[in-house]
Amino acid sequence: MRHKKNKRKLGLPTDQRVALVRNQVAALFERGYLNTTLPRAKAVQSLAERLITKAKRGDLGSIRQCARELPTRRSLQGLLRRVVPATQTENSGYTQIARLKYRRGDGALLVRLSLNKPLARETAGK
Repeated sequence: MRHKKNKRKLGLPTDQRVALVRNQVAALFERGYLNTTLPRAKAVQSLAERLITKAKRGDLGSIRQCARELPTRRSLQGLLRRVVPATQTENSGYTQIARLKYRRGDGALLVRLSLNKPLARETAGK
């Protein structure tokens, strides 16, 4: 029985799975969207929503907890400077999943995980 087992294994060992999800969350915060398979998108969506909620608190401890989960400084800056201000009025539902197509090789469903609010792009001078 799988009672209270809420992690998706994604067919990977634990360290590889954690690295995959963290890197995809970083790509989501940097670009604003991510194309991947449905099970991976659901795992990424779970972590991304928790990080956005945590970053919205704005205190130093919350920011450090977010920094611990994200692999690069650039992704943390994307979260704090673009994602958090765009989602300040919302309490949940920061991301959405849209179905794109079935992959030709193995028939896996490809989806686009994107942030609900359009992000303000940083200017080229920064």
